[in-house]
Amino acid sequence: MSQDAITTATLGVPRIGRKRELKFALESCWSGKSDEAALLKTAKTLRAENWKEQQAHGIARIPSNDFSLYDHVLDTAVMVGAIPARYGWNGGPVSLDTYFAMARGRQGDEAEHGCCGKTGASAMEMTKWFDTNYHYMVPELTADQSFALTSNKPVEHFLEAKALGIHTRPILLGPVTFLKLAKPVGGAFDPLTLLPKLLPVYEEVLKALAEAGADWVQIDEPCLVLDLDEAEQKALVSAYARLGEAVPGLKIMLASYFGALGDNLDCALELAVEGLHVDLVRAPEQLDAVAGGLRKDQVLSLGVLDGRNIWRADLAAVRDRIAPVIAARGADLIEIAPSCSMLHVPIDLELETQLDVDLKSWLAFANQKMGELTVLARAFGTEASEVADTLADASRAVAARAASHKVNDPAVQARAAGADASQMQRKTPYTTRALTQRARLGLPAFPTTTIGSFPQTSEVRKARAANARGDLSDADYKAFIEGETEAAIRWQEEAGLDVLVHGEFERNDMVQYFGEKLSGFAFTKHAWVQSYGSRYVRPPIIFGDVSRPEPMTVAWWQYAQSLTDKPMKGMLTGPVTILNWSFVRNDMARADVCRQIALAIRDEVIDLEAAGAAIVQIDEAALREGLPLRKSDWQTYLDWAVESFRLTASGVRDETQIHTHMCYSEFNDIIDAIAAMDADVISIETSRSHMELLDAFRNYKYPNEIGPGVYDIHSPRVPASTEMSELLAHARKRLTDDQIWVNPDCGLKTRKWDEVRPAIANMVAAARSLRQGA
Repeated sequence: MSQDAITTATLGVPRIGRKRELKFALESCWSGKSDEAALLKTAKTLRAENWKEQQAHGIARIPSNDFSLYDHVLDTAVMVGAIPARYGWNGGPVSLDTYFAMARGRQGDEAEHGCCGKTGASAMEMTKWFDTNYHYMVPELTADQSFALTSNKPVEHFLEAKALGIHTRPILLGPVTFLKLAKPVGGAFDPLTLLPKLLPVYEEVLKALAEAGADWVQIDEPCLVLDLDEAEQKALVSAYARLGEAVPGLKIMLASYFGALGDNLDCALELAVEGLHVDLVRAPEQLDAVAGGLRKDQVLSLGVLDGRNIWRADLAAVRDRIAPVIAARGADLIEIAPSCSMLHVPIDLELETQLDVDLKSWLAFANQKMGELTVLARAFGTEASEVADTLADASRAVAARAASHKVNDPAVQARAAGADASQMQRKTPYTTRALTQRARLGLPAFPTTTIGSFPQTSEVRKARAANARGDLSDADYKAFIEGETEAAIRWQEEAGLDVLVHGEFERNDMVQYFGEKLSGFAFTKHAWVQSYGSRYVRPPIIFGDVSRPEPMTVAWWQYAQSLTDKPMKGMLTGPVTILNWSFVRNDMARADVCRQIALAIRDEVIDLEAAGAAIVQIDEAALREGLPLRKSDWQTYLDWAVESFRLTASGVRDETQIHTHMCYSEFNDIIDAIAAMDADVISIETSRSHMELLDAFRNYKYPNEIGPGVYDIHSPRVPASTEMSELLAHARKRLTDDQIWVNPDCGLKTRKWDEVRPAIANMVAAARSLRQGA
């Protein structure tokens, strides 16, 4: 790269490995098939590969400490010694056993832990990282919380890269964002009051980094794109004044992302830092204000490539947009980077050998985005002429995509434009429908059910893979899935569940399955991204207009219902969740894409009802996570999201009961929208919050029925029936008895049968006990 080219940075890269090496190493360690040393060896190899890949692409600011075995927020909590008491930590280094117990829980099994005196402990709460599809572990802090440096992972990883001859810029999660993400326990208080106690640990880390040879450190404060009050803004200013004074020789690149600084701009400009990163993908309009307000000696990092989506950039257009700022400030005070860490995108497009040729030419994964950064940087140096053809090729690809018949379907566009309010309204109010539904279903008090999926065993996965390879015929594969479905139904009947599900063994993923049957979607083979821990997903790519060529689930529902006299739920994924869990086209408003999906799913709901389904569940697990980060933008999103759900659900008769499910949600601030969805039954994750999330429904006087989750499916723990009964007792303090359904927190796909069977048995026992005592 030429000497006068712009400096490039990545802010963070995917951790998981090109072949999901981290997932397999973690699960092997957790199952006891391999030891901690093997896991740590794999992790070290992955870090080295990541650093070398970025070096090969010519990235100047290569990050370290962006790697995590499970979650970077959990890493920060462990680093500062914020270990809840239930994990039995008594100071000093934090073991991997404790680390994973915080993430996954620890079963109180004498055979497993009695030898080392450890007792069972529930996992920490998990929720979505801002408005992304990544999950973080919520730190738990007490009012008298103390902090101490337990290990210096940032220094260790910096030195690890240094030993390979690679000079990195370490990344830390900022202290203010860490505290804002934390959950107060043991009484109400503002975790931000702990900032003076936390900062000395950060000072210690920064000093150690400086001594190790670091010249820059990236500190992420994405809270800067949230609604901050004056006290929070002052906390940021005071924190960075103190950190800057403590380590004057170490330069700080303060990274904001996921939105505009907005009314926090003055606060950001006041921070005692040497550089500021801003997201120009989510908020391109902020460029001039930020550039005009920075000190003359500050480095401005421009987040010009989308770190959260997979579309190829029009590099010439990007160049033209940022050229005036570079000319005004000088190339030496500019960095170009993705909008945020590329944790949220797949690793390498070249792994995808079966994608449509046109579609592939429109995409860029993490490795390709590094290439785009390098080309863009060279476009401002003496090598500009050498990349002119590459810039032109990128522009041609963007233009070809916009004009492609593969993208545009006039009939779909016309139907979506013609949808009106009459299609978004049930025929009668819930109170009237409920009487008809209860008479039809004849369920006992506190009816039991599950959320939809059952364990996808290795046998199920092997059969699916064999069918995909052609080694197992379609007929044999169907027979296998029918056998799994029948076995699950027989077990549910024996367990005493009241409303059954078919188990979804034919489905690879709750979004992918539907996307594969809808037009306008494409799928990858190797484009994995991390959801949480070892849970990785391959999000569908919505590249064109969406429609449903034929029924998607009706035949499987009919088969399952034919095997039992108990009600069998029809199981669908809702339009907002399909949207939010996909890589969405960036050439159309998300609301318009969602409406197209809603109409396609509406057709499926109507067909299920016509086939005889009395209950149809339309999961909107991801509705809340799509909320804009600024409250002033919420209502617009909620309006079209609720309209899309109602468009999907409102074509049925009164006697058909519509269920929905929502994950990881805090409901107080969107309870009006949840009520407006008008689902007959909503199931929600509540076990980790000990039913506290139901307060929103109680305070609202929510009239419809609710299934509060009574056990945490994200942990391998099997809670006792008494534990579930206690949670249900908490639920009864907040809801009327005729509102309450009994179910797990979420689907059971990722669990093992030897965890699910006893847990469901305990859940049914808790419900029966409740009926006897009611």
